Amino acid sequence: MDKQPRGSRASLHDEVTATIIAQLEEGCLPWVQPWQTDDAAFGLPRNAVTGRPYSGINILILWNALFGSGYATQKWLTYRQAMALGGSVRKGESGVGICYADTFVPKGADGQAEVGADGGPRHIPFLKRFTVFNIDQCVDLPEDLYGEDTGADPAIIVPHAETLIKASGADIRIGGSLAYYAPGEDRIHVPRRQLFGAPIDYYRTVLHELGHNAAIRIMPHVAELARLAA
Repeated sequence: MDKQPRGSRASLHDEVTATIIAQLEEGCLPWVQPWQTDDAAFGLPRNAVTGRPYSGINILILWNALFGSGYATQKWLTYRQAMALGGSVRKGESGVGICYADTFVPKGADGQAEVGADGGPRHIPFLKRFTVFNIDQCVDLPEDLYGEDTGADPAIIVPHAETLIKASGADIRIGGSLAYYAPGEDRIHVPRRQLFGAPIDYYRTVLHELGHNAAIRIMPHVAELARLAA
């Protein structure tokens, strides 16, 4: 199996971590963007060919690319997928690097799975990078790929925010009338949820303050990448 060398994995980890922290510090995480474009729905990015939503840190990376470039859709594909559909990526367009983490079981000289310390199959983690392009960067794709995106319901958006907040490990104190991060105490203070005009505004505020103490441990997916890169 073609796996990235350790230095490359570490570089990818650093790149992904820097992207997430930059989004947090700017207070413009995609799921709390205070406005919508006329065309791009407020949902999850997905593969244009398979229809499968992207997951983990890839959601943040692709959302960042979407709002930074003004694409009208959240559908993405690889260069090969575009070619297979009879289309192509426009000359000069730059893709977005995302990653796939998994494990594989190596085989010994006898063709049998190697055994780990626990007596079961030995699983070796790997991290693979690949590049995707928004369909707005392509030409000659089938017209049905440009159908209207469907927005994400709060039942999808809010859990992502909740997961990120819980996984951060930050000391968050609820109460008072101000929202701020206190460096000396290493604490985040936010008013009670009931004081916010809309539920999403509460998450928007907490995530913004998390940006001030953001680190590699900000979400479990990043911590996993750090472990793989070590």
